[in-house]
Amino acid sequence: MTALTKDEKWNAVVHCDHSYDGIFFYGVKTTGIFCRPSCKSKEPIRNNVEFFDEIKEAYAYGLRPCKRCRPDLTAFRPMLDVIEKAKHIFDTHFADGGRLTAQIKELGISQNHFIHLFRQQFQMTPVEYINRLRVENAKQMLVNTELTIVNIALLCGFGSLSTFYEFFKKQVGLPPKKYRKQCSTDKG
Repeated sequence: MTALTKDEKWNAVVHCDHSYDGIFFYGVKTTGIFCRPSCKSKEPIRNNVEFFDEIKEAYAYGLRPCKRCRPDLTAFRPMLDVIEKAKHIFDTHFADGGRLTAQIKELGISQNHFIHLFRQQFQMTPVEYINRLRVENAKQMLVNTELTIVNIALLCGFGSLSTFYEFFKKQVGLPPKKYRKQCSTDKG
C-alpha cells in the first residue's frame, strides 16, 4: 500500500472514516490527545493536528489516548459493553422493576437506541428477554416450592396475575397450574 498523504489522512479524519482505523492515528496538539480516524469527537483545527503511523509515535510525542475512541485498545466496542452490562442487570434484577429501571438509566443510552442494540445482539427486545427470565424463574418456583401462583407471579416481577398467566402460557404452552400439576406427576 502506498503511503497516504496528509490530505488523504485529513479527509479520513473529517469524515470519521473507520476504514483507516489501525492504518494511522492523529493527535491534537492543543488537547494533548490522539485518536483513531473514525473518532466522533469534535473536528479539530487542521493546524493543530499531527499524524502518526503507530501508537508509540503518538506516545513519544507526549499525547494520551482519547477516552471516546480508545485508540490504545485493539478492539473497542463500547455499545457491546453497554448491552452486556444491561444483560447482567436484567439477569440480576429481573424481578425488581424499580431497581432494574434505575440501573438501566445509569447506562446513559437513549431507550430507542438501547432497544435497537439489544435486539441486534440477542434477537429480542429487552422486555421479551426480561419476561423470559421471569417465566423461567416462575417455572422453577412452581416445581420446587409450594408458594401460591399469585406469590410466584409477584416474586418473579409480574405486576399482575393476568399478565403472568398471559406470558407464562405464551412461553410454556400451559397455564401455570397445569404446568405445576404436570411436573409433579412427572416426578412421581
